[in-house]
Amino acid sequence: MAEYADPDVLVSTEWVVEHHSDPAVRIVESNEDRALYTQGHVPGAVEIDWQVDLQDQVVRDYVDRKGFEEICRNNGITNDTTVIFYGDKNNWWACYAFWVFKLYGHPQCKIMNGGRKKWQLEGRAWSSDRVSYPPTTYTAPEQDKSVRVLREEVLKHQKAGKNLVDVRSPEEYSGERLHMPDYPNEGALRGGHIPGAVNIPWPLSVNEDGTFKTAKELEKLYCKANHLKRRSPTIAYCRIGERSSLTWFVLKYLLGFGNVRNYDGSWMEWGNCVGVPIIKGAHPHGSSDDSTSTT
Repeated sequence: MAEYADPDVLVSTEWVVEHHSDPAVRIVESNEDRALYTQGHVPGAVEIDWQVDLQDQVVRDYVDRKGFEEICRNNGITNDTTVIFYGDKNNWWACYAFWVFKLYGHPQCKIMNGGRKKWQLEGRAWSSDRVSYPPTTYTAPEQDKSVRVLREEVLKHQKAGKNLVDVRSPEEYSGERLHMPDYPNEGALRGGHIPGAVNIPWPLSVNEDGTFKTAKELEKLYCKANHLKRRSPTIAYCRIGERSSLTWFVLKYLLGFGNVRNYDGSWMEWGNCVGVPIIKGAHPHGSSDDSTSTT
């Protein structure tokens, strides 16, 4: 993993086996399917759910600073704890939880490379015991705006012709489908993509065993094939910001992009907004066969 821009942000399954009982380390599982944690998890791991724990239950937003502090305190996490995230779906939900922790400035965050899939493929032990730890003290700063971008900023970014990455499936990107069968439909009224966005589906970043592809493979995918520049401001988006958090992680930590943000409003917001531009079809800027709408 030394070839990555920031190799320390990943740990192996072997590392987790050796450190899961370390009091300075907290293993966190975050999944799409909450039943998985109950069925079996890495020994010593706590569960932090992307929707129940990390989302405000009234406003469509994340928990506020005080809510985040409470999550950390209740899971035995201090400001000095090294937090290791892993989960299902090749770690995309783990990357989502990682992203929220970075949103609130937690310094030591890492991903277990390969997630649940690799742990299972290696035949490692699962625990069915729900774990709890003594409450801690925790103090968080306000949200770090360098990792999150909101709609009005995305519109300015798009008009300026800067890097936009749509990590959804080609069918969602083109507008052929509003959502894929495996994903819930959050209610977008229009299909298509943000003008200028290149389509790089998130699964292209991972191997069959759930681990991330090599730095050379990722550079070929993002920089050579799709012409993204490391020094150019970059925004990633998907449907609700979960898949794009994995791409954000890849660009920022594995490839070393200097200014990359996740648009968590993503297509659920953009596809319902009045007055923002969309394009249907397979090309970033459209073609003679594509249709464009601004309402």
